[in-house]
Amino acid sequence: MLNPFQAIKKIEARRFTALPPKLRKKRRTAWSDPNRQLAPVDSFLEGPSFDRKGNLWCVDIPFGRIFRISPKGEWDLVTQYDGWPNGLKFHKDGHAYIADYKRGLLKLNTKTGSIEPVLETAFSEGFKGLNDLHFADNGDLYFTDQGQSGIADPSGRVWRLRANGELQRLVSNAPSPNGITLNKSNSQVYVAITRAQQIWRLPLMAGGTPSKTGVAIQLSGGHAGPDGIEMDAEDGLVVCHLGVGIWRFDSNCLPTHLVHAGSEHRLMTNIAFNGKTLYITDSINGEILTADMPVAGKELFSMK
Repeated sequence: MLNPFQAIKKIEARRFTALPPKLRKKRRTAWSDPNRQLAPVDSFLEGPSFDRKGNLWCVDIPFGRIFRISPKGEWDLVTQYDGWPNGLKFHKDGHAYIADYKRGLLKLNTKTGSIEPVLETAFSEGFKGLNDLHFADNGDLYFTDQGQSGIADPSGRVWRLRANGELQRLVSNAPSPNGITLNKSNSQVYVAITRAQQIWRLPLMAGGTPSKTGVAIQLSGGHAGPDGIEMDAEDGLVVCHLGVGIWRFDSNCLPTHLVHAGSEHRLMTNIAFNGKTLYITDSINGEILTADMPVAGKELFSMK
């Protein structure tokens, strides 16, 4: 268990594939104006997730697009709709669930490309703006409701949609809840709290009620805070730290590895494991990167 503080092993990310030119058209949008400071964009990739056939799926927030990328790096536009998809995760039944900033929680039929609402409101109140999501092994769906919350407005929320359809609010005072995952035993929820530069840990009691929520990791530096997160098979936590790289912390939440992009300007926002290979959305460049990690990702609900 002793770590304080071992030398950090560095891993350089490499380019796997890029959004083809035919799918790019740079312009300002209603999403990019407030979120990218009026800069025109041709894409902003997020929400990487693998299906059972080894295809990588991701979303394009400002243009409401869902892409499927083959193991060879070939891109297919599955659907485009009026929304701002942010997170995407697969259910074991093959459907993809989408945390959409504009429209709430959605479900995608991956065969037809059709999208239907799952939750557009919470108890008749609109969401602030959904960000990311994660399935527990029993089918419960955890998701973050970030909106424009931050240190001056710590009103972000974390929700759980039970497999039986019951909606529960777990957190209501988070300054920008972003990525979310669970440990292997499903006894602890981890949430990236972007504007506080923190990872929160929510221990779950036997009935699922959070108790003694606390800060598991305190970050610093970069130009924001943590974004996408995921657990590996040894209960290590992998964290996208905007403007820094991607940290791997061991099961005691101590740092062991850092994925970096050398001198290149990259915005590594979210991640998905395929074995020991970590796939990374480089959102600002419209690319997918990969990195060889020391431990494989944990087995997800969609693959069980």
